[in-house]
Amino acid sequence: MVRSPSHDDDRTVAKHVSRIVAARRPAAARAHVAAFEGDMLAGNALPVGTALGEFEITGLVGEGGFGIVYLALDHSLQRQVAIKEYMPSALAARIGRTHVSIKSERHRETFETGLHSFVNEARMLAQFDHPSLLKVHRFWEDHGTAYMAMPYYEGPTLREHLRAAHAAPDEAWLRQLLEPLTEALAVLHAEHCYHRDIAPDNILLLKGSGRPLLLDFGAARRVIGDLTQALTVILKPGYAPLEQYAESPHMKQGPWTDVYALAAVVHYAILGRTPQPAIARAVADEHVPLAVAAAGRGYSDRLLHALDRALALRPQDRTPSMAALRADIGLDAACGARAAATADDDTTVLRVPAAPERWAVSQRPIAPPRRARAAMAPATPRRIALALAVVLLVAAVPAIALWIGQRTPAPASRDAAVNASGTTAALPAPAPIPAPQAPPPARPVSVLDEFDRIVQSQSPGFDVTAVPARRSLRLGRDRLAFTVSARRDGHVYVLLHDPDGSLTLLFPNDRSQSNRIRAGQRLALPQASWQLEAAEPLGTAQLLVWVSEAERDFSALARGKQHWFTTLRTDAPIADEARCAGERCDAWGAARFAVDVVR
Repeated sequence: MVRSPSHDDDRTVAKHVSRIVAARRPAAARAHVAAFEGDMLAGNALPVGTALGEFEITGLVGEGGFGIVYLALDHSLQRQVAIKEYMPSALAARIGRTHVSIKSERHRETFETGLHSFVNEARMLAQFDHPSLLKVHRFWEDHGTAYMAMPYYEGPTLREHLRAAHAAPDEAWLRQLLEPLTEALAVLHAEHCYHRDIAPDNILLLKGSGRPLLLDFGAARRVIGDLTQALTVILKPGYAPLEQYAESPHMKQGPWTDVYALAAVVHYAILGRTPQPAIARAVADEHVPLAVAAAGRGYSDRLLHALDRALALRPQDRTPSMAALRADIGLDAACGARAAATADDDTTVLRVPAAPERWAVSQRPIAPPRRARAAMAPATPRRIALALAVVLLVAAVPAIALWIGQRTPAPASRDAAVNASGTTAALPAPAPIPAPQAPPPARPVSVLDEFDRIVQSQSPGFDVTAVPARRSLRLGRDRLAFTVSARRDGHVYVLLHDPDGSLTLLFPNDRSQSNRIRAGQRLALPQASWQLEAAEPLGTAQLLVWVSEAERDFSALARGKQHWFTTLRTDAPIADEARCAGERCDAWGAARFAVDVVR
């Protein structure tokens, strides 16, 4: 392949900084790391032999402007790992052998904000379990900074692989590359996280399997860039869409930002060069669509047209999400076939659902026939998303299935039920739980932002974890199941946020009020008295597990009832309105995760 020198440079452009290099030093070079760097004391890197808890530094992988990546030996498990250290060299320096100190007090706020972002990135990655996302074993703060320990991955980057190839990859190979990457990015986007630095040198092809792995999230780098004048332009020309050059109210960043970058990666793989930089396209768009530039090279029109849509200059003209990109390319069928083959193992398999439009909580002792389920749903097309069926385990309960849907305030409820004879009847609107008094007008809030605020504001030492048994639940077959643990005593609250914006307090509920958890205890939820089964319609739900040292009162947020569960207002800050008594109202820990209900 012929590559234009002006269009295949993957270096991150950053004013006065260099990017952090991921752990991918060639094997021959790694063999000489200790000999070459063992006595290194210059710069900010820790010397070989430094102990960080159970880890011992054995070599240096890369040092950039915002952090350092080391090779290390985990003595407790006798394995090699990579350790990433937060070290923004423009703001801080090494004092003594290990301690990191800011250079000036005026940098403190920026340093601490970047540190907080670094820890949040580690916490985010630790919650994911997708084979194409970095796995974080653990993270911690010490020596005035923070660290995360990850598996040590070996293999060439996609850029190195393509440079060594004698011809452009065929469509089958590209689809095998895009299948896991689009899944992994959809997992991130479901948690409102965006990579924003996708490029061939940030995709590792793992040794042996060739499976792609996304590298270099760089959350701290971007946060510091937002807070300083000297570090504001951090991007890769050719891969960064227009909105990353200067975000404005008309060009926000979102899933479509990663869509553009991923399509640019495939453009590079096919033609051997990146697209024309977006900022240049805004002045004089000379970009040639792949449907023209790659015509006759053995690629399907469907693939090329899908990539051209994903490379649209203006965000409003571009493919809006990874789910839409998968649909355009035709990856959903392949994903479904692979999921069926692995449905019974413990591997997390993402299903990218159709665009969620509506969800409801349903109660039913057994799954009704498809026609009955259709009768339960109101005739409201484009209002379909996630449903969870509450399975009654008491044999004496009559076989009655209720469809209970929450709506925005309306004059009357239009919910329906199927009675014992199979006919459809109107249900009365659920009686709202009266609040102590009418709340004052609340500022607009985002529920997911509130979830993030609760997670980010948690107290040290709680270390709450919430681990779902499956992140993808098959319709009519799988039940929601997850475990909760914490290192401090507290009260567990589980909040469920659906795609249309409604909010439900799942636990505690009318069937189970005992929500106490002890330090080190592993609590399995839902409990037998209120199990939840995947049911139509399809969609994605976001869950917050909140462990508060003091009991909390959600009555000020209460809006109504969906069977055993309380529905909550979404127009007020959750942490502020869920009040508690006592002196430890500000002591809590929290964790988030998402589940998809799929066919």
